[in-house]
Formats: sequence, C-alpha cells, structure tokens
Amino acid sequence: MRNRSFTVFGIIAIIASVGLFLLLETSTTWVWYWNWLVAISVVTFIFYAYDKISAKAATGRIPEMLLHLLSVAGGFAGALLGMLVFRHKSNLKAHPLFLPLMLVSAVLWSVLIYWLATRA
Repeated sequence: MRNRSFTVFGIIAIIASVGLFLLLETSTTWVWYWNWLVAISVVTFIFYAYDKISAKAATGRIPEMLLHLLSVAGGFAGALLGMLVFRHKSNLKAHPLFLPLMLVSAVLWSVLIYWLATRA
C-alpha cells in the first residue's frame, strides 16, 4: 500500500506541478526557474496541508519520501511554509531530516540559479 501511495501521490504531484508551471510560463514574464519554484512550492504546500488533514483523520497519508523529493525538486519554500502554517512535520526529534533537507535544497537551488543567471 505504501508503494502505491507513493506512486499515486507522485503522479498527482508531477501533473499538478507541471500544469501550474506551464500556466505560469504562459502568463508571466519570469525566467523559467522562478516559475518552477513557485509551481512546485504551491504543490508542496498543498501536499503538507493534505497530509496534516489526513493525519488528523487517520486516513491515507502522503509518504515522507515524497515530501522530501518535493522539497529537493524546488518545493522547499512550500515545505517550510507548510511546516510553519500547519505545524506539520515540525517536531525535529520525530522528523530530523525535514528541516536540514529543506535548507540544503534551498542552497542547491540558489547556487543553480546564480550559475544560470551569471552564465547568460
């Protein structure tokens, strides 16, 4: 069941992120990486909200690995905001990887954006 949840929620995350990214690409003048970071962060934030609601209702949860992957894919801002707003996955003893992974993701994306911006 866990593998199935990862697949189902992963497909939903990909479709929603790419769809929102394409919408932003056609409606803004931003550079593509800003559109991607906004799109994936919005999706990640929504996934945190859904997982918090699911945790309270004791129903199907979003696998932690998928939340980690969304953060690394650029959704670190949405993940951090989701942690703060919903107080979800914010217990650092129970979830020691979430905050450091978000910080590492933010640094990696910052380096990538800096490299892309200075290369042009």
